[in-house]
Amino acid sequence: MNQTYLRSLCIALISLVFIYPSLSNPKRTLRLWYDRPANVNEKDRTMDDKFNESSWLDALPIGNGYLGAMVYGGADTERIQLNEKTLWSGSYSDSDNPDAYENLETIQDLLNKGLFKQGSDLAMSTFKCKGPGSGYGFAAKNKAPYGSFQTLGDLWLEFDQKGDIRNYHRELDLNKGIIRVSYTQGNNDFTREYFISYPDNAMVIRIKSKLPHSYKAYLNRPERSKSKIDNNTILMSGTLDSYQNTDGMSYWARLGASSNKGKISYEQDSLLIIKDTKESILILTAETNYQLKYKDYINKNHTDQTLSRINKIRNQGYQTSLKKHTNDYQQLFNRVSFSLNSEEPDTIPTDRRVNRFKKQRNDKYLQELYYQYGRYLLIASSRPGSLPANLQGIWSNKLQTAWNGDYHANINVQMNYWPAEITNLSELHLPLCDLIESLVEPGQRTAQVHYKTNGWCMHPITNVWGYTAPGEGGLWGIHIGAAGWLCQHLWEHYDFSRDTTFLKRIYPVLLNASLFYLDWLKYDPKTGEYLSGPSASPENAFIAPDGTNSAICMAPAHDQQIIHELFENTLKAAEILNLNDSTTNKIKQTLPQLAKSKIGKDGRLMEWNEEFGEVEPGHRHMSHLYALHPGNQINETTPDLMEAARKSIDFRLANGGGHTGWSMAWLINMRARLGQGEEALDSYNSLLAKCTLNNLFDNHGPFQIDGNFGGTAGVTEMLLQSHADNISLLPALPQDWAEGSISGLVARGGYVIDIKWDKSLVTYARIKAKTAGQAQFKINGKVYNLTFKPNEIKEIKL
Repeated sequence: MNQTYLRSLCIALISLVFIYPSLSNPKRTLRLWYDRPANVNEKDRTMDDKFNESSWLDALPIGNGYLGAMVYGGADTERIQLNEKTLWSGSYSDSDNPDAYENLETIQDLLNKGLFKQGSDLAMSTFKCKGPGSGYGFAAKNKAPYGSFQTLGDLWLEFDQKGDIRNYHRELDLNKGIIRVSYTQGNNDFTREYFISYPDNAMVIRIKSKLPHSYKAYLNRPERSKSKIDNNTILMSGTLDSYQNTDGMSYWARLGASSNKGKISYEQDSLLIIKDTKESILILTAETNYQLKYKDYINKNHTDQTLSRINKIRNQGYQTSLKKHTNDYQQLFNRVSFSLNSEEPDTIPTDRRVNRFKKQRNDKYLQELYYQYGRYLLIASSRPGSLPANLQGIWSNKLQTAWNGDYHANINVQMNYWPAEITNLSELHLPLCDLIESLVEPGQRTAQVHYKTNGWCMHPITNVWGYTAPGEGGLWGIHIGAAGWLCQHLWEHYDFSRDTTFLKRIYPVLLNASLFYLDWLKYDPKTGEYLSGPSASPENAFIAPDGTNSAICMAPAHDQQIIHELFENTLKAAEILNLNDSTTNKIKQTLPQLAKSKIGKDGRLMEWNEEFGEVEPGHRHMSHLYALHPGNQINETTPDLMEAARKSIDFRLANGGGHTGWSMAWLINMRARLGQGEEALDSYNSLLAKCTLNNLFDNHGPFQIDGNFGGTAGVTEMLLQSHADNISLLPALPQDWAEGSISGLVARGGYVIDIKWDKSLVTYARIKAKTAGQAQFKINGKVYNLTFKPNEIKEIKL
């Protein structure tokens, strides 16, 4: 290294004891805005799960992890579609299939003999769940106990004043987590504000006007609801269908109001009427009798708390409620700022901006906005104490939500949480961690019944009822790697936070998942390797040597990579906690003998243990690249595997792959891990151009939220990586982003990092360590070894 450069760096490397201000402009407005309302008159097709009403995709989302809403912004009539995240039809049911174990050895023998079609057919007929499973993704339609996430219903506001609308404006303010609507009607000016508070667990709406106005409000739901006047509120309640001879889940949604000078009355058991007011406040609360407790998911002793929350907000007043909400929201959202130094003013409505991007594919403000929108959506749909964000986050206007609105564990729920740690929203990861822990007990039963193994397992789907059995369809339903993949999230939460109390809590989950795989793995005396199987590479199929199409084999790369990672993480956790037993000893013995990733004759990474052709060469799942991302076994220390992974991606894309929102988002992350900044940006731009709806929701289609989260994670991977031996700043920066700044990103080891760059080189970095430690930082191609004390900050100027 140049000695003058080294001296300059040493002078600029200063230990600090205070926090520097954000690198990016904190006053930069981040908002989605529109000059028209969403259409409140379009009727919902509540059982049509693969269809999204265009009006719903124009509405704007708010939420607090428990309660969600889609705000349409209508003038004469306003619609606010509601969700409570625990509200599911269905009930707990036993879906574990004892026939699976009886056929296990037979299937393995068939596969070892190369009889893949016969082995696959037998696996698909005997390894599936008992009963209807998820109802093929249509549990509400098919009345399967698996159930579906469902709409809570709607809040309607019908205003007395009619007439032409002028100066209409509707926006979602990402800086404050508030929706605003304003317009002029006749000679009256109206403004509304909407937010859902996590501290108060309620939706609050303020309606103001220059002149007095009147309106009525009511709640309704497509089915299973009744409303009544109760303690100066409207209470809507009901019980959903369990699809068994048991009580389903019950819910309560309550609407209250306050107005300083207006007249409030209640009529016809369901109408709230406010007359002659210039300002009124509406408060909506909701809850169910669900609890995350194996088999006892319905709390029969639950008491409705919605009224007490309404009264609390009435007593404290609007400004206090607003302040509590904004303080809570901003302490999360403001942790990260991102600027590409775009000077373009925000003068184009968001829907038109999205449509313009489809043609131009160049809008730095939209790229910044979409990035932060992903963080907003995670804050709105996943908060401590709530369930995790599902396939639709927390938003659905259906009784039959697409794919039941459940938790798909063959990439989708995992992708939801890819941005949690790296974008400084670590505590939002906890709902997923809680759900994973809750699956251990039912997963132990599944492991025993299906496979006669110890430990716990699960398969590609789960719900709020503790479902861990395989699916009812063999091609997608036999995914044995799900538990291991979920366990990655437990380790990642520790690795970013270095919270040993949390590690002690989740270590048994890691250990027992490892115990399952130790029993599950099959030793191959020919190769001396341990193989996972019979299993599938998620949702993909291959062409066997006899020309038949098959999906089941021994040792798909995806399984082997996940098990390898889980074993390594379990051993690292045991070492940190100073634990050692017969299970960890067996892991140490087995780990070196796991079948490894292989490179085929064409230079691509092999998806299966043998070099088969793909039935669908452009398949959306790229599961054999798990070790590249979100795993870390393929990195700059394994250049041959990196090149094989690159060729695999190129081949998939050449054959039409990466065509869904989440698949395209995954490509951003994988391209970033390969150091391919231009290709990563192209994938990001494709996500914006091809899979982004008017309200910036991701389009699978239908709407599926994982692509939003995956896009945000992918951009972060372009700017900071910490999965390998060093922490790399700007590892995949595209030329079009040659200058910019980002602050508040987090690296493994607990380092919070700000970066400023110009001409594609880092010019400034600020690093704060949460705990004491040493780390290598790769900056502008050079590696620096830095040592930190707890909470120490180092500033680097280049």
